[in-house]
Amino acid sequence: MSGESVAQDAGGRGRIRRPASLDLRAVAPFVALALLLVLGAVSSDRFLTLGNMLNVATQSAFIAIIAVGATFVITAGGLDLSVGSMVAFVASLMILFLNTGLIASPALFLLVAVAMAMAMGAACGFGNGIIITKGGIEPFIATLGTMGIFRGLTTWLSQGGAISLNSMDMQNILRPVYFGNVAGVPVPVIMIFVVAGIGAFLLNRTGYGRHVAAVGSNEDVARYSGISVSRVRIITYVLQGLCVSIAVILYVPRLGSTTATTGLMWELQAITAVIIGGTALTGGVGRIWGSICGAFILEIVGNIMVLSNYASEYLIGAIQGTIIIIAMLVQRSLIRKS
Repeated sequence: MSGESVAQDAGGRGRIRRPASLDLRAVAPFVALALLLVLGAVSSDRFLTLGNMLNVATQSAFIAIIAVGATFVITAGGLDLSVGSMVAFVASLMILFLNTGLIASPALFLLVAVAMAMAMGAACGFGNGIIITKGGIEPFIATLGTMGIFRGLTTWLSQGGAISLNSMDMQNILRPVYFGNVAGVPVPVIMIFVVAGIGAFLLNRTGYGRHVAAVGSNEDVARYSGISVSRVRIITYVLQGLCVSIAVILYVPRLGSTTATTGLMWELQAITAVIIGGTALTGGVGRIWGSICGAFILEIVGNIMVLSNYASEYLIGAIQGTIIIIAMLVQRSLIRKS
């Protein structure tokens, strides 16, 4: 009884000694988001309109959902540079399957196509995980290689052109998946919070989530504690693949086609969103809701640039690159202070 009391007191003192570093990293993304909203309101009268805010949230859905998976991967000490090309590959396979017209019932056909896309995304993530854990290859190199593979396969499937849905009926059935709404809230926005809620529960409220953080904090200690490091890491890449598949299911109805450039640089945006959100790039600390906030920040920055004359919208990529560097510098300074 007394031992338990001492442990609680020690834990309490530990939290008192380090509130600034932990709390600041958790709150900083939301403070930055609030400041951006103020800047946007000052920049344009159209910025804070309901239509524009819903549009921004909808357009951020792809990166936000992918960032949920990236949070697991990075928290476990990994990295996935292949997510953008994986989007193009899985989307191409989904559209090609839909173009076959194998199943007469449109609703059943769509369900099978969705299941196939989810399975392909999980398989791609599983492949990344196996190459990294069993092959002993650094995540950066392994996923750089699979990035080239997925992009090359997409180019081959499309023969250097575009892969488009042939059936107008199927396009009409798919349309509500991206353009529909529930009680005025766009479906992609609902999906962001559903995926993030599930991800936050897995990472913060389950034994597997604790294992992910343990592996990212210290792989050797986690292994000595009886944690299967390889299994934990492989599952993070599978989760990343599933998140990519969900993004694909939302993306296909938007344009109804893919090309070899689909998803280009999405990996940079997803990683940037995760880092802005307070997840440590070195592993061990993951914040799902922070990653969602980071995705919103990236989209709002682009939206402000489009609505105002502060900078050319063609500089969005450069701005995002600058943001990731600044976010890393802030993380390092907070780590030193803690």
